[in-house]
Amino acid sequence: MTPEGVYSQPGSGARFDWGPAGAAELARVCSVLVVVDVLSFSTAVDVAVGRGIRVHPFPWSDQAQAYATRLGAAVAVGRRQASPEQPWSLSPAALLTAPLVDQLVLPSPNGATICSAAASTGVPVVAACLRNAPAVARWLRAHGHGTPTSPVGVIAAGELWPDGTLRPCVEDLLGAAAVLDGLSMLGAPLSVEAAVSLAALAAVKNVAAAVRRCVSGQELIQRGFAEDVRLASQSGASHTVPIMTNGESFAPA
Repeated sequence: MTPEGVYSQPGSGARFDWGPAGAAELARVCSVLVVVDVLSFSTAVDVAVGRGIRVHPFPWSDQAQAYATRLGAAVAVGRRQASPEQPWSLSPAALLTAPLVDQLVLPSPNGATICSAAASTGVPVVAACLRNAPAVARWLRAHGHGTPTSPVGVIAAGELWPDGTLRPCVEDLLGAAAVLDGLSMLGAPLSVEAAVSLAALAAVKNVAAAVRRCVSGQELIQRGFAEDVRLASQSGASHTVPIMTNGESFAPA
């Protein structure tokens, strides 16, 4: 493995970074990556895997149907494109009530892209959100992760500006901090970057309200998907730990 450089936050058991570039850096040195995309990829994964669906993350929505056909899987469409014939989408609320399938291809330009790229390095990838953050932290520590020799990299996926550049966002910062907070309480030494994220979490008195009122939350609410925001804001509501160890799909840990 490539020796740790300063950008890998050496000497700490729990580390924090943003987006694809941060994931690529931490994947070189961490024993596991945790990807957080609260609105809505990782929340959708938590809901689907919790119902027994194996989820295949996929970066490109225009190629997702062909990929799903090769796998013999269902495919999630855009929220507005969901129909009785194709009820699966990136909407956690839709996935909560959609018919059960064995496998689902879930396209996402942020969370799925990061998960697929990280998994290609051979590092196990866990999908975390506000709903399952405490369960993820407990599972990581129970399996020996969160030490300087077996560090955890927690990645806030972020959103994208129209020009394709990363837009750090409130909901993913809070979701990542919730995982890091759990790791810290269980004894994992935090990097400075991880510790600073906890300061943001500590400053927010009402996490659910912050997710509703932040830019991403307001965008979804104004588009008519307030129930997705409500589900994604439920801190600690899930005990599911979705993990991708085969580089292809999420299943329960």
